[in-house]
Amino acid sequence: MLPKSLALIDDDKEYAEFLAQYLQEQGVRVDVFSDSNDLLVHADPYGYQFYLVDLMLPGIDGVDLIKLLRRRTSAGLLVVSGRLAPDVFKDVISAGADMYLTKPVQFEQVVLAIKAVHRRVGAISHTQGEWRLERRTGQLVAPDGARVDLSDIDQALMECFIEAQGEVVSRETLRQRIGRPDDQDASDGLNATIYRLRRRIERATPLLVPLQSRSRVGYVFRAPLTAV
Repeated sequence: MLPKSLALIDDDKEYAEFLAQYLQEQGVRVDVFSDSNDLLVHADPYGYQFYLVDLMLPGIDGVDLIKLLRRRTSAGLLVVSGRLAPDVFKDVISAGADMYLTKPVQFEQVVLAIKAVHRRVGAISHTQGEWRLERRTGQLVAPDGARVDLSDIDQALMECFIEAQGEVVSRETLRQRIGRPDDQDASDGLNATIYRLRRRIERATPLLVPLQSRSRVGYVFRAPLTAV
């Protein structure tokens, strides 16, 4: 099975155009970015089901882009690049890529690789560890046992995600929970609050932060979450 959405980050415009067309014919929604910075300023850069990344990119280097993506998403990530330095394979796999193909490569091979990675990532996601909100201590406990101290606002947000049970929570609902539904700057305030919560989690544990945005809709906690 192929992913429903894919970000293709490659500055070879002709190659990217034909590969995107080929993937779209297979039923995949593809957004093409010729510069890694263009992906990062997109409305929802971490919301794709799959990433196909070149290494020699304008903006952030491909290896650094992989590291950044891995702090926000567990989606499948395939590198297709012509870079042939001796340590390239080690660098990209260590950064968090799932597979590496060397250009030139046939589109059929790219599709087979995408299917293999997407299938494996899907299987792993079903066995992802449980996160736990401890109301008494005001802490979020990660699957590896790390504890994240939460503010009152953080706890209010986490209660929303508990109630949602893996569904997207709208921005309006989240703003109401933090007590700023009518503030003109409420949207920016919510974004800042979510950012600070993510950073607290990232500092406490090396695990992927499952708190993800959904463009112009809201946020979702994409991992098993319970409260005690």
